[in-house]
Amino acid sequence: MRFHLGDILTITTGRLVSPDHIDGVYRILNHMTGDNLFTHQLPRAAEECKPELARQHPDLAAIVPPAEFNDEAHIWRWLAEQTDQYGTHREVTPLAANDHTRIDPITEMQMMKPGGIVVPVVVPSEDGP
Repeated sequence: MRFHLGDILTITTGRLVSPDHIDGVYRILNHMTGDNLFTHQLPRAAEECKPELARQHPDLAAIVPPAEFNDEAHIWRWLAEQTDQYGTHREVTPLAANDHTRIDPITEMQMMKPGGIVVPVVVPSEDGP
């Protein structure tokens, strides 16, 4: 599946430079993991996917974002420079099955906040509960 360079760089650099913002992060990480990740699972999934993205696209290792972006316009100018040099989109293949640890999102939240209370909310569908 093809992804915008900004989606890939968000994972490889740890800086949010996806043109689709967090939607781009969900899309690439869900694709790579084959999972349907919750927000609190994104950092772990990104760490799992980062080495594979580096393996698939070794030339992107040379890209280092500025220490700080002045404003959003600065992000888009920087990203445009990168896409001019490296292209706008790249193919990304999923992780091997054993490279992603599937953890139930509620269980993972409880692991992150031991002793905390996690209250799942089930919203009934139009067809019933």
